[in-house]
Amino acid sequence: KDKIMMGAERRSMVMSEEEKKLTAYHEAGHAIVGLSVPDHDPVYKVSIIPRGRALGVTMFLPEEDRYSLSKRRLNSQISSLFGGRVAEEIVFGREAVTTGAANDIERATEIARNMVTKWGLSERLGPLTYTEEDGEVFLGRSVTQPKQVSDVTIHAIDEEVRKIIDSNYVRAESILRENMDKLHAMAGALI
Repeated sequence: KDKIMMGAERRSMVMSEEEKKLTAYHEAGHAIVGLSVPDHDPVYKVSIIPRGRALGVTMFLPEEDRYSLSKRRLNSQISSLFGGRVAEEIVFGREAVTTGAANDIERATEIARNMVTKWGLSERLGPLTYTEEDGEVFLGRSVTQPKQVSDVTIHAIDEEVRKIIDSNYVRAESILRENMDKLHAMAGALI
């Protein structure tokens, strides 16, 4: 199950001690934030053994099938996605933050954008759909389609997405600052 969900282990890959430490804090950050926010799936496994393209992994598994997601649950997912990057920033400083959070940032941004443009979960923009593309963008088709959203609305969408991201980033940071002892203990155990 782990091999299918997370990729094959790459035990032959040798990570430096510094890389191990960074990865351990990153994954511990995800787990601690995920455990601390409301309506979040429980932690299934945390590992700093490289799998697939990732140097480490924190897996959350739902306890039952879920067909819709609440705004609270989506915000909790965004917060836990930022837990890794925030942990790196708190422990090693802003200049030492790595590219390891690239996929986390991409996924968090996608959730926030969908909350605003598809799912009507923005109080400012209300329950309307603001997506322009229908499926795949192929050979510049999105350029030739008529524009259905004004520049003012696009700006408002960007501001709302930024607001969701920023508030969840701050929440992840405050959770980790309150749980520094757990962060250090968990990173140590992972190493």
